[in-house]
Amino acid sequence: MRVREAMPGYGDGGYVRHVEPHSLAARMNIQAGDIVVSVNGHPLRDVIDFNYYASEPHVEMVVRRGTVTLTLTAERVFGEPLGITFAHPTFDTDIRRCVNRCEFCFVDQSPRGMRHALYIRDDDYRYSFLFGQFVTLTNLAEEDWQRIEEQHLSPLYVSVHATEVDLRRRLLGKADAPDVLAQLRWLAERHIEIHTQLVLIPGLNDAAHLERSLTDLVALYPAVRSIAVVPVGVTRYHAPGLRPYCHEEAVQLLEQVQPWRARCRQQFGVTLVYPSDEWYLLARRPVPPAAEYDGFVQLENGVGIVRQFLDEWKRLKWRIRRERHQTAQPDERGAAPIEEQRAGAMLDERQARAGIAVVCGQMAAPILQKVCAEMEALTGRPITVYPIVNNWYGGNVAVSGLLTSRDVLEQLGGGKVRGQTVLLPRVMFDSTGHVTLDNLSIEEIEHALGVPVIMAQSPGEIWKNVVVTGR
Repeated sequence: MRVREAMPGYGDGGYVRHVEPHSLAARMNIQAGDIVVSVNGHPLRDVIDFNYYASEPHVEMVVRRGTVTLTLTAERVFGEPLGITFAHPTFDTDIRRCVNRCEFCFVDQSPRGMRHALYIRDDDYRYSFLFGQFVTLTNLAEEDWQRIEEQHLSPLYVSVHATEVDLRRRLLGKADAPDVLAQLRWLAERHIEIHTQLVLIPGLNDAAHLERSLTDLVALYPAVRSIAVVPVGVTRYHAPGLRPYCHEEAVQLLEQVQPWRARCRQQFGVTLVYPSDEWYLLARRPVPPAAEYDGFVQLENGVGIVRQFLDEWKRLKWRIRRERHQTAQPDERGAAPIEEQRAGAMLDERQARAGIAVVCGQMAAPILQKVCAEMEALTGRPITVYPIVNNWYGGNVAVSGLLTSRDVLEQLGGGKVRGQTVLLPRVMFDSTGHVTLDNLSIEEIEHALGVPVIMAQSPGEIWKNVVVTGR
């Protein structure tokens, strides 16, 4: 490695938050607080540029450290991690904003009083590539398309909603929205994989229009790797005329898409068309088996979460019962079975009587009530599921990820959960696990309720808190 003074004149670059030990960056003596300005002579717009231009065997980084600008060079060992975590994934500008005016935009249906970031209407293809966020492809310049091709930014996640040009323009509220099918074909020709979603609005882009969209998108397989079908989210602040789907419509939707699912499995070996979990819950139909989700490629879009939850509990329950069977008899010395020893160590008499309060959105309640009833039967410990009505958003918003601390406190306060340990869904909190949508920490919620409060999401996390004393 060599170090020399570098010439000024580069862009702002990326602020280094953390450097992994035993990485290329550590070997180059890059430090937290440095600003990486360029790599191998290329100014950096974002972390995508950094990873792309640092993929060569020889790496030269221009770094600004305080008032000094340095050039650091090293030969990269094959497979060696770069080892830099940046404070923000984009360096040049803020996240790219949405230019559409969708009447069903969930951000525009949000009440005031939440974290500032929740009101940003983002539509940035870079975040689509990095984090799987859905974009509409309506705000890309020619240089963006060139970059997607040059750096092979795959996969991308695209909100299609409808493949008919005029209908999609109406949905997006943008009269000059480009032909999305032409854009998808362009990506397909360059071997960019695409995950798509169709957010459906009753009477607008469903029925025959949905059939047309599915016909067009399925024809683009294998470039189109998944097609999620999602019902519109409607809060109490919705635009006039917007409404959610009802039970009968959910049944009809599932019946409409099932032939497509069967046809795709027969023809391609994958289901390809994936209704979100909400359709099955609304229609009161069982969710499909895991094999039909083909690796759960759209979990973040609410596709397959219920199936994963049920299957995880099924596996965990099998292990619990197997262990109990193996430890059901005393050993040669007459000692108690291991299961009983473990239970005695984990739960004293007071804790065994203390209840567990499992909080969730209304949609997840039937699933959680079934699982928690089985956990209660296995342990004897009282478990109560508390479905929280989402008064903050209202409308048909019933998912756990959009619960606010305000609704939780209003509906569980007044001593309702006295003497219990409260388990809050992890998805209520931001990505760091620190605060809820309305900016309360888990410690503040705990103080307000006057009982222990813990984050738990999976069956394993719930089970752990049912059988283990304390936090």
